[in-house]
Amino acid sequence: MSELSIRPAIPADVPVIFHFVRALAEYERLGHLVTASEESLRDALFGVRPAAEVLLAHLGDEPAGFAVYFHTFSTFLGRRGLWLEDLFVLPERRGRGVGKALLLACARTAHARGCGRFEWTALDWNRSARDFYERLGARLMDEWKLYRVTGEALERLASRAAPVAND
Repeated sequence: MSELSIRPAIPADVPVIFHFVRALAEYERLGHLVTASEESLRDALFGVRPAAEVLLAHLGDEPAGFAVYFHTFSTFLGRRGLWLEDLFVLPERRGRGVGKALLLACARTAHARGCGRFEWTALDWNRSARDFYERLGARLMDEWKLYRVTGEALERLASRAAPVAND
């Protein structure tokens, strides 16, 4: 069995990260939604104001998976949280502890940074991922519904005039 290693990504890893993004999108049947490029990822992850961080997992010298995460904030806790945006292991590299190691590395990061929460979503049809998370102690927050505004709907919302208060 190849040795498993996990490390933070560096700018030279952007092609590998982009490969994982496309592979994840295809796995989730959402490849048609990928508009990212290597250039946009390089800027977003390693530019002046990085939006997220990436951990890369390797089995020996071969890339096996990645985790993308960023900070959130809870007003109720008055503390940062850590949001796991993506966790993906190449199908041919699954069953070797890569996903668990990536999730645990993210949890350790959240704990070390004093985060009050570590959260993520999973697609409802991905029962194997949901079972995996629940075996590790995660709890489904089914009372919350995720809302999203993108594309033209975001443009329309952003262009609406704010209501004027009557003073």
